[in-house]
Amino acid sequence: MAERIEQRLEERIPELEQLERVGLFTRLEIKAVIKKALALEYKIQRRALHKEDFIDYIQYEINLLELIKKRRSRIGYSFKKDEIEYSIVQRIQGLFKRATGKWKEDVQLWLSHVAFCKKWNMKFQLSKVFSAMLAIHPNKPALWIMAAKWEMEERLSSESARHLFLRALRFHPECPKLYQEYFRMELMHAEKQRREKKEFEQAKMDLGEFNYSEEILHGELARIIYRDAIQKIQGAEFHLSLLSIAKLFDFTLDLQKEILEKLQAEHADDPLTWDYMARQELELGSLPSSQHSSKQTKASEVAQKEERCCAVFDEAVTSLPTEPMWKCYVTFCLERYNRKTNSEALRQKRLERMLSVLSRAHESNLLPEELYKQWLQLLLELNLSEKATEVAAGATKRFGPSVDMWQTRLQVLIQLNSDCVAECFEEAFKQVKSKDSLSLWTLWAEWSEGANRKEDTEALYQRSLLITVPAVSVTMKEKYLDWAYRTGGYKKAKKVFTSLHENCPFSREFFKRMIQIEKEQESCKMSNLREYYERALREFGSADSDLWLDYIKEELSHPQGKPENSGNIHWRAMKMLQGELVENFVSKYTLLQTGHS
Repeated sequence: MAERIEQRLEERIPELEQLERVGLFTRLEIKAVIKKALALEYKIQRRALHKEDFIDYIQYEINLLELIKKRRSRIGYSFKKDEIEYSIVQRIQGLFKRATGKWKEDVQLWLSHVAFCKKWNMKFQLSKVFSAMLAIHPNKPALWIMAAKWEMEERLSSESARHLFLRALRFHPECPKLYQEYFRMELMHAEKQRREKKEFEQAKMDLGEFNYSEEILHGELARIIYRDAIQKIQGAEFHLSLLSIAKLFDFTLDLQKEILEKLQAEHADDPLTWDYMARQELELGSLPSSQHSSKQTKASEVAQKEERCCAVFDEAVTSLPTEPMWKCYVTFCLERYNRKTNSEALRQKRLERMLSVLSRAHESNLLPEELYKQWLQLLLELNLSEKATEVAAGATKRFGPSVDMWQTRLQVLIQLNSDCVAECFEEAFKQVKSKDSLSLWTLWAEWSEGANRKEDTEALYQRSLLITVPAVSVTMKEKYLDWAYRTGGYKKAKKVFTSLHENCPFSREFFKRMIQIEKEQESCKMSNLREYYERALREFGSADSDLWLDYIKEELSHPQGKPENSGNIHWRAMKMLQGELVENFVSKYTLLQTGHS
């Protein structure tokens, strides 16, 4: 191993000599480089190899290249790059090759190698890296796409890119992303050839030696890909993704027409098809006008386009009365309403249209749950309190078990200072499952506290103690204790804590909060702290080493504490704790004892 390391260091001598000779590095810096390289070489030549050692070595060499670049810039020296940088780059290539050969499954390592080759414009080596990577990871479509894009955009080789896409599709015949990118690549290739041909014709050059296929120029290869893709991948969404790509190229009108006709024929019952057809009305040109268009005229034109969109949507919800279809319609109306406009008439028209569509969807029982919240927020902003109350009630009637829907309705009633909030809470708990009710209990408690109803709040917290769901019960106990301290002080908090003596389950935070309350008192009693710690340890002593340590700290630091008790607490902790918790406890306890002494 030593001979191999010595040989690799000797290979560095020419570049190091050049670095010193041209004044980029000093002799002292050269020695430091040799010392560091020696240490790194030993790590990657030993029998038990570690990936991190290779990464460190590669990063060191890359940093060295960056430093050389900065030094060259500073002194204005740009010669001898073959003797210096090329040698380092070749060494990094070798390191990457060894690392990816050893840890073939590490995709990030391969991608780092790719990034390095791109940075140093090593096209030939990068082609080899992509080939090796894809041979190991043929199951990752993103890597095929990356390689094909590089062939197309950097090497300007559409043939190589096409070959890669075809190979990728043999491994992933139903991958939408591969088809989309292959489709895009063929259209880009056609556009490039059309541009070249046009430039040659403008220069009046003879095209005899150039072979420009009319089929390729008109995107026929992309059409073939499209037809093959829709045989394997169904759905309007995929159709629309290809159509959106085709629309980026102005020579694809026939192709766009074919895709659109196929979409309407095969996916007429898909909301996405109707949504696309409706939104297309926004892109249609306006009628020509002989006069200069004013802001009012433009607003009128926009209003007309939106009316045409809505006409299509109206037809859609009649032909396809489903929740997803109404969601598309409502979403469109919300988007248009949220668009900025200086025309008050247009904004008012958008508002009226949106409220109308929301009401129609609601009356049809087809408005999605997530849109009710936006509707109610809008109604409150418009001060339509009665309508908001009515809509909220209808929403909870339709989505009875939904805790989010009930929470939204209750928030509306609270914001409106309604008299039937408490009644609505009672109704909600009859509909919502106990395991999902925590947010409702929390909201009820917050509302009751905010209304300064101490007796009602007390009764509410007492009622929450009867809940059998641990997550709800535990959280409400924490809130009960905190509320008692805020409203009744220490005595009230102590009374609540004592009353919950056997009311399991508890949380660590419940006990920690009571300990904190005790410590905030001027006459903080160690006897009380012991009681709280002992109760906490009965619940969590076997799984919380920090709780034992906090107890010991109190005995050591509190004026009424008994340092001699720490040994007994330590012994008890060692009996209850298990596994790694014991080791963690012992190490921290040792530090604690050292610091105290």
